[in-house]
Amino acid sequence: MDLSRQLKNAIATGNLRFGQRQALDACARGEAKLVILAANCPTEFVDDLHARHPEVTKFRAALVNRELGIACGKPFSVSTLSIIDAGDSDLLTLETNLE
Repeated sequence: MDLSRQLKNAIATGNLRFGQRQALDACARGEAKLVILAANCPTEFVDDLHARHPEVTKFRAALVNRELGIACGKPFSVSTLSIIDAGDSDLLTLETNLE
């Protein structure tokens, strides 16, 4: 799967949230179906998110935060991306790749 292409498709047709606080809020409200984490997202945050919301699928991308921001077409770094509605993309087929 070409993650960059799928992210651009999801941004155009779906509903996403950018950032760690938004990810925690979306998970707490039960809105997040998938959380995509940058390769260099802090381990403490990942562990906390997993402990608080084990039911949410989490996928660690091979991209660092700067590359993830570029893949999303944003002029800033993105360490955490919450998928509320994937739109026409295939992002929800990603499976958890965290231990």
